[in-house]
Parts: sequence; structure tokens; C-alpha cells
Amino acid sequence: MDFREIRILGKTGMGVARLGVASSFGAPTEAFEEAFERGVNYFYWGSMRKTGMAQAIRNIVAGGKRDDLMIVIQSYSRSAALMELFYRKALKTLNIETADVMLLGWHDKIPSLRIMNRAMEMKDKGLFRFLGLSGHNRRLFPELVKDDRFDLFHVRYNAAHRGAEEDIFEKMPQNNRPGLVTYTATRWGDLVRAKRMPPGEKPLRGADCYRFALSHPIVDVCITGPKNRDEMQEALAALDLGPLKEEEMARIRRIGDYVHDDFKGRFFR
Repeated sequence: MDFREIRILGKTGMGVARLGVASSFGAPTEAFEEAFERGVNYFYWGSMRKTGMAQAIRNIVAGGKRDDLMIVIQSYSRSAALMELFYRKALKTLNIETADVMLLGWHDKIPSLRIMNRAMEMKDKGLFRFLGLSGHNRRLFPELVKDDRFDLFHVRYNAAHRGAEEDIFEKMPQNNRPGLVTYTATRWGDLVRAKRMPPGEKPLRGADCYRFALSHPIVDVCITGPKNRDEMQEALAALDLGPLKEEEMARIRRIGDYVHDDFKGRFFR
């Protein structure tokens, strides 16, 4: 397995880099453009839409490379009318006429009929090509596999939260499955903080966290949300370092167990 190779994102049929980038944490335009030059093409315009990614997308499109990008626009709207209105505003901000993916954000049950009908209408209008969904109810995703309208899923997965392995990954079909994109690889930073580590253990690198997610054979893309150029460089290092060795995997799982149990001990006494 070589993380630098392009991967087909499930039944979308589109080629993507193994690392994706998110807009929410403030990395500058130059960092996103550098990631693109390294082959990163999965650009996730998510919940907090900072200007760095927006300008990078506009620059890349203006440079004639729109077809090299896979642009994802997320919608948290539970109103069908507002969903389309806000989505069109996002397209205008990015200076594009269509996105590759509309991601229905944070649905822990099947989206309402109104939302799904409007989504299909928007797809028919050419506003996006593929429909995705994110959520925290892991048991929902195997059910949604049966719905041909969904092309990809965003799921939480990291060393401290590995429930997706049993509840989602093992239940995906072998052929013609939806694409699988993971997020929160660092567990909101806990896995790279010294104070969250087991006694005597050094904290993980950001690259270790991304490598952990990408080492699972079913994961297509792992999202990173860098705050600055240094964090982008650290994330990109995962592509060169490649899959974890057995001893590295064992260490990261051990740290993940500690972080998970420590959190439960502090907040659920």
C-alpha cells in the first residue's frame, strides 16, 4: 500500500489522493495550494468556511485545473429551501457552477423525505454529481448502503474511537461500495497532546494519526484540518511515510485506548 497513489473513491469512480483537506481551521491559501501541488485534490468546504481554502479553490479553478479537484460542499440545513439557497451561495463564494459532492451533514437517522427530494432535484439541476452523508450513528451507515442515492460517507475514526471498524467497515460490501472518508483523526488534538498520554509515553505526531486511519484498507480518504502551513506539512508527511508498521500500530492503539478510557474517567465518574 502506497499512500501517494491515487485511490478510486468507492462507486463515485473518481480518483482521489488519500489525504483530504478541510476548510475550517484557518490554514492560509498557500498551504492549500501546496497540498494541491502534492496531489491532494479532495477539498472539503465544511462547517466553518475560512477564506484560505476559498481563495485556493478560486486560484486553482482560474488556473484551468477545475477538473483536477474534487470539491465537497456540506449542508447542515434541515430546511429543503434553505439547503439549496445556502448551497448556491457556497458555489458563488467558490466561483464554481457545480461541486462534485453535496454532503448532508450530521444526520444520525435517515434524512427527511423533503431533504432527500430536494437533494435529488439539485442533482438533476447539475449542482453536484455525488451525494454524501456524515453522522455519528455508526449503525446507520450499513443501512444506507442499500440506498443507491448515496455515493460516499464521512465517518469518525481515530485510534481512540475505533468503533467504525466493527460497526461500519466490516459491514461494507466488497464491490460497488460507497466511498469512505474519515475525520477527527487526532481526536480533536488529544492524540498529539503530551498531557493526554499514558505515563512515560511520548505524544503521537499528527502524521501518525493520519497514517493510522489510512492504514485500514477500506478507508479511501482521511481528512486533515490544519491551522497553519506547519500543520499542513505534518499532515502531508503521512503520504510519504506510508502504512504503519506492526509495532507502530500496536503503540498507537495502546495510546488510543488510554485516551479513550481517560476521557470516560474524567467526565463519566
